[in-house]
Amino acid sequence: MKHLIEWAEALTEGCGRLAGWCSLAILLLTLTVVLLRYVFGIGATAIQETALYLHGTIFTLAAGFTLKRDAHVRVDVFYRRFSARSQCWIDFLGTLLFLFPLALTIFGFSWAYVLGSWRIHESSVEAGGLAYVYLQKSLLLVLSTSLVLEGLAQLYRKGISLKRGEY
Repeated sequence: MKHLIEWAEALTEGCGRLAGWCSLAILLLTLTVVLLRYVFGIGATAIQETALYLHGTIFTLAAGFTLKRDAHVRVDVFYRRFSARSQCWIDFLGTLLFLFPLALTIFGFSWAYVLGSWRIHESSVEAGGLAYVYLQKSLLLVLSTSLVLEGLAQLYRKGISLKRGEY
């Protein structure tokens, strides 16, 4: 089990690092679009769409990574006042009761949507746009899968902590 958790966390870490590189790519693509439009008077729909798709990619790839780093948005008004043991229980139960149902719901609702997009090889409706919209939509499944994988890792870590009494 430990090796599976380590593999899941390595995958999550890799997705997070890839999301970081996507940020740099967005910066460079946006600069290119601005220069093409305002310096040379050239429109670049495909480049604009690539930057837009990368923006979505960052959020979908970084979700599990953010959870792994405990950097997600949390209402700490009460949480920070609890003991380490209580915080561990909250994280454990929150993963079971909230994270897994949410991630599985996203996966369930996205499945047919993504499959339909793949079936027709959906592409941009814009002239000169990208031909791979179905790949972008597939990231919804990556999002939910990465959250479940990281959730399993969280459950494992928190469960061991609770069992050993080490918080």
